[in-house]
Amino acid sequence: MTPQELVSGVVRLVSLPEVCIRVNEMLDDPGYNATDIGKVIAQDTGLTARLLKIVNSAFYGYQSRIETVSRAVTVIGLRELRGLVLAASAVESFAKLPNDILNMVNFWRHSVYCGVVAQLVAQQCNVLHSERLFVAGLLHDIGKLVISNKLPKDAKTVSEQIKQKKKPDYEIELKVLGFDHAEVGGELLKEWNMPESLYTAVKYHHRPKDAMKSEIETCIVNIANIMTIKAELGVEGDAVVPPFDEYVWRTTGLQESDLESIYSMAGVLFSEALDAVLPQSYKPM
Repeated sequence: MTPQELVSGVVRLVSLPEVCIRVNEMLDDPGYNATDIGKVIAQDTGLTARLLKIVNSAFYGYQSRIETVSRAVTVIGLRELRGLVLAASAVESFAKLPNDILNMVNFWRHSVYCGVVAQLVAQQCNVLHSERLFVAGLLHDIGKLVISNKLPKDAKTVSEQIKQKKKPDYEIELKVLGFDHAEVGGELLKEWNMPESLYTAVKYHHRPKDAMKSEIETCIVNIANIMTIKAELGVEGDAVVPPFDEYVWRTTGLQESDLESIYSMAGVLFSEALDAVLPQSYKPM
């Protein structure tokens, strides 16, 4: 089975809400404005609540409270709205599926932290519209959810071999499956008609040298992922930390010494971002 074949089955299983699909179409049509798009989003009360919670969080730091979706669209911009709608929709869509392989609370904690760090790294690199890297970081491991739901036996084998062989998960996946979760995640986002920079960054975040486009975005997600794994050491067991490749420093213009200040900022933003993004069903009572 190829990543494309795997994803084609998942798209039917985990389809994005109609509102998300419609908003994506409207964002590509200059005939619609913020008010039009706000009205469509407002039809989904759950999505509306999550979006307003995210934009009113410390992660965005707006001084006055944003009460309506149309106001949120105006403030955060149409470009970023696409990513936030996708993020909120994808998290909720996968939350409805049973998953006996992954600890979903730990999975989303890792994903949200990676998203926060990716945005901060992007800001450090002076990347235009750095907020979109939050979405790339948040969804960088979404392929793991696809694999664990569609290929549970193989996913269990991968999990067991990671513990036994002490190697990074993507290396084990390549041996067991013939592809890794990053490829699957990239294909899913491509199938969902997301921007090329987003699905490229996700697809190549373990192999940034292979990305022919969106190189800096891919390197940023690679750095953010490794930083997240390092931050989790001692919390998530004996995770294997992949080494930084000199290529990512050359591409981003950063140095490893720049990361300490990013860690300190990420800690402040993480808990609120987690509360805004994580579905209620994953939160401890």
